[in-house]
Amino acid sequence: MHAVSRHTPAAARLNEEGIRSWHAGELSAAEEFFRRALQARPRYAAACSNLGMVLAEQRQFGEGLDLLTRAVEIDAGHAGARVNLANTLAYDGQIDAALTHYEAALRLEPENAAARINFIKPCMDACRWDDAEAETARLSGLHRGGMTEWTSQVLPFVSLLLPLPASMQIAVARSHSAMLTARYAPLRARMRALRPPDRAGAKIRIAYLSGDFRNNAVGHQTAGMFGCHDRGRFEAHAYSWGHDDGSEWRRRIAAGCERFVDIRGESFEQSAARIARDGMHILVNLSGYGGGNRNEIFAMRPAPLQVQWLGYPGTMAADFIDYVVADAMVLPASMQSGFTEAIARLPHCYQVNDDRQPIAAATPARADCGLPDRGFVFCSFNQSYKVDRAVFACWMRLLAAVPGSVLWLLVTSQGGRANLRAAAAAAGVAPERIVFATPLPKAEHLARHGLADLFLDTWRVNGGTTASDALWAGLPLVSFAGQGFGTRVAASLLKCLGLDELIAADRQDYERIALALARDPAALGGLRKRLSHARTTGTLFNTAGFVHDFEALLETMMRRHREGLPPASC
Repeated sequence: MHAVSRHTPAAARLNEEGIRSWHAGELSAAEEFFRRALQARPRYAAACSNLGMVLAEQRQFGEGLDLLTRAVEIDAGHAGARVNLANTLAYDGQIDAALTHYEAALRLEPENAAARINFIKPCMDACRWDDAEAETARLSGLHRGGMTEWTSQVLPFVSLLLPLPASMQIAVARSHSAMLTARYAPLRARMRALRPPDRAGAKIRIAYLSGDFRNNAVGHQTAGMFGCHDRGRFEAHAYSWGHDDGSEWRRRIAAGCERFVDIRGESFEQSAARIARDGMHILVNLSGYGGGNRNEIFAMRPAPLQVQWLGYPGTMAADFIDYVVADAMVLPASMQSGFTEAIARLPHCYQVNDDRQPIAAATPARADCGLPDRGFVFCSFNQSYKVDRAVFACWMRLLAAVPGSVLWLLVTSQGGRANLRAAAAAAGVAPERIVFATPLPKAEHLARHGLADLFLDTWRVNGGTTASDALWAGLPLVSFAGQGFGTRVAASLLKCLGLDELIAADRQDYERIALALARDPAALGGLRKRLSHARTTGTLFNTAGFVHDFEALLETMMRRHREGLPPASC
């Protein structure tokens, strides 16, 4: 999102002060300046738009969206205000409304880079494949033509979703990290001076940073991890900039830490200084370039070792990230050249899971979920942006080959639902054979997996937490290992469970495996039994075992650092 700056003099000065505070991470101060600007000039579109974005960043979407809408009403010809509203709607999951405002912005300014680039991901969310592919082709053309200005406009996470060459994806990541380094590297000497001396033999102090210690995928995965650290060798600290949702996940995380520190009201520099003074040895970035990150803190290097893990399936291409945590499946040696970080590989799956995650006792009736009384149920609860034209065509062939079968998806966008039903009809499949699930509380969502027969993973990006959820609920999953970190996650999960036969060699093999299982109830039943056994005896759902392996990696990193050696793959 980009600050909007217009008008003079007093209101404009307050608006500019708000922008400066916002860029420093001082959200409360920024909010105050923007509110004062609006008091001075009530119909000030720029201040409305900026205040709306600051509130949305604090997850106050109600008032934030009201202000962003008001900014557009005040200045309907301002494309930037339209883009800000569209970005916030998309972040809040209101995809159809977001697309309406992106299109309005592009009618005003057809070459508005922010509008064109940010338009791609919501098109993917709504399964508007023609539009997403056209804009992606345009980006590729800019890259081939040697134009590099666009790289800072593309979100690194979005670049990983697109069929772009690795060189483009690295260029995008590097453009973002370079801006952070240029701005915050001058503060690194101050951070070093704030760190207390490291005593030989002292416990390793780990700081986990995230805005998602709540009812969120990261919160779900890590909730049981913090309390498993060996307190004789480690101190586990959590620094949170996300809102407190009062959820059980947040309570468990806070209870499992040595300290749980809420840094929402601090500037980036204040948070970095706090971490440095606290003497953290290893700073773990759980967001990467994901939404709502605070990589500004990492760019100041408040800790001697900084690691990215879990939240971002690609390189950060940053001089302030030393290691990326992976495993041999998601990041084999053949892919290592695409990462600037040293690779720290876990012996099993890189992804932590909570082995205490509850599943509701009652499985709902098929009719309550919109499913027919009979027939094979293929399902994929991955987010809709992961569903591309090719994988959906495969799924339609499976439906055509298995009479009476249905495909059960979790798509919240009404436009996305309509587009998928239209694509089914175009493939000769009755649209009513596509069944859409509605969001449910996590325990109930896990329970309804019992109604499905086989989970079909996506190809563009695999399921992560979603795939783990299916396996935890006892639902077999078929996937294949692609050419990027994010396209190999489900394969890592399956390998960890000893279910290698569900890892397809290629897309054709994926289709063959899924069809064979749909036609062979005995084989599918045997897989369910093996999955049930591996769920309780294997390594994937053994939180304490994962933490033990993770600690061994952290000790290796810290030992090298204490010996004066640079980071190295381990």
